[in-house]
Amino acid sequence: MTFGHNPYSQLTFTDRWKGFRRQYPVLAFLIAINTLVWLGITMVSVLFWLSSKTGGNESALFKQLVGYLSIPASINQLLLQPWSILTYMFLHVDFFHILFNMLWLFWFGKIFLDYLNGRQLLWVYLLGGLAGGISFVVAYNIFPVFEISITHAYALGASASIMAIMAAIASLIPNYTLYLLFIGKVKLKHIAIFTVILDFLLIKSDNPGGHIAHIGGMVWGLLYTLFYLKQQNKSGVVGSMAQRFHHLFGLRRRPKLKVSHSNHPLSDEEYNKNRKNQQDQIDKILEKISKSGYSSLTREEKDLLFRSSNQNPKH
Repeated sequence: MTFGHNPYSQLTFTDRWKGFRRQYPVLAFLIAINTLVWLGITMVSVLFWLSSKTGGNESALFKQLVGYLSIPASINQLLLQPWSILTYMFLHVDFFHILFNMLWLFWFGKIFLDYLNGRQLLWVYLLGGLAGGISFVVAYNIFPVFEISITHAYALGASASIMAIMAAIASLIPNYTLYLLFIGKVKLKHIAIFTVILDFLLIKSDNPGGHIAHIGGMVWGLLYTLFYLKQQNKSGVVGSMAQRFHHLFGLRRRPKLKVSHSNHPLSDEEYNKNRKNQQDQIDKILEKISKSGYSSLTREEKDLLFRSSNQNPKH
């Protein structure tokens, strides 16, 4: 018995990366910049280690470099290195830290881009990281338990940004189902709820700042989705403010449905015909998914499928 060759299995890593970059350019950019920063930091760490007489894992100069790129808990120190509010969300030192962060970014980033666009992903990532960083700094400056450690506490990593992406898409499509190893079917909303509860409970651990930053990022992701959903039907002053917000952060307002009153409503035959045409379109889209996968759909097909699922919610 002979089996046909899978052409995809013959692709090199470079070919697969190029294909991924073409399909998800913003997501690929975020993964690439995090990885390149980690590679650069790791190479510097090795050079410092080779030049040290004691052979210690990290020299004082290397720790100082990491400190300049990480966000400090001290407001006075933050004022001296304001760039760290941006650089910290792309900085990783430990291999497993960046590995798991990039896996989460890859998984949730792809789901995000199935429903929203790349510019929205970038804004959620950046402002989620900003929200996480601010939450970390504020918490260390208002809670008495952190008074002793505030001068030498700092945060780094993309976790807050990734938590923002996860919270944003989980609140947009809460019933989206994932299949997890050893667990089975899990809805996005349950993953988000479990994560925020776990982060809150682990604030007492040896990494309280990281868990606080995670919660700050998730709060921003939730707020972003709430604004996105509300902008559909807003009007007047509130609508104008929302429109500016969405334009600034990459959200695009869909055209409003123009309603006209008529003395000739649709007959039962016309109504049923329209329903049948719409159902035929949905059936074709579902057939296309079964043959080529969800990523093969056009933006218009994804929008139609998304609107149809909202009109007929599944519990």
